[in-house]
Amino acid sequence: MSVQPVTRRRPMSRSLLMALRRRRARDSAAEDSQGPAFEPQDARDATRSLGAILAELGDRSFGWSIIVFALVNLLPLPFGSNVVTALPLLLLTGQMVLGFSHVRLPGIIARRHIPRRGFQGVVLRFRPLLRRIERIIRPRHVWLFAPRAERIVGVGLFLVSVALFLPIPFSGMISAFALLVAGIGLAERDGAVVFAGLAVGVVAIAVTLAAATTIVLGVQAAT
Repeated sequence: MSVQPVTRRRPMSRSLLMALRRRRARDSAAEDSQGPAFEPQDARDATRSLGAILAELGDRSFGWSIIVFALVNLLPLPFGSNVVTALPLLLLTGQMVLGFSHVRLPGIIARRHIPRRGFQGVVLRFRPLLRRIERIIRPRHVWLFAPRAERIVGVGLFLVSVALFLPIPFSGMISAFALLVAGIGLAERDGAVVFAGLAVGVVAIAVTLAAATTIVLGVQAAT
């Protein structure tokens, strides 16, 4: 008789706050080595490096990071801006394909310190919205978050990110929404929501291909 892995449910806001509060010995040593020698210990305790927060979140850091940048791409930005705003999503999903344990950032960004109180304030401000989401999602199909399966999910999300990257009218919003849904599923370990995000992603890729084909045929007809 096979034993199914047990995934303990943890509220989304609590996961972020715990990642901020925990200070493991190796993280402390790393942060101490990165900080200036004259910086008071109390000042360093009042902040946490972005790299340490992502490491504490583990592979859930992919979900949270994808959520943030998907929301950026859902903003009413000028046409063509997705060529820039989609780059972080290509980086994140590419790391998933490569099997990274958590999001890796360039050192100059990972060493940036975030005030704990400011971070907590942002999380608490969005807690009512997060609680509404938590009523719908829950850990399901946890086998999808095994390392090998998660890399396959990463391939799908990378293709959606490529569709988002292409400067084709109207297709970017669908791709960004697909990534947002999938990111929520990754953050909360809800395989059903991840599948829903991938399904929307397939639609986004199809729309992008259809639009690109129409544009190419139109250009050829004009010439």
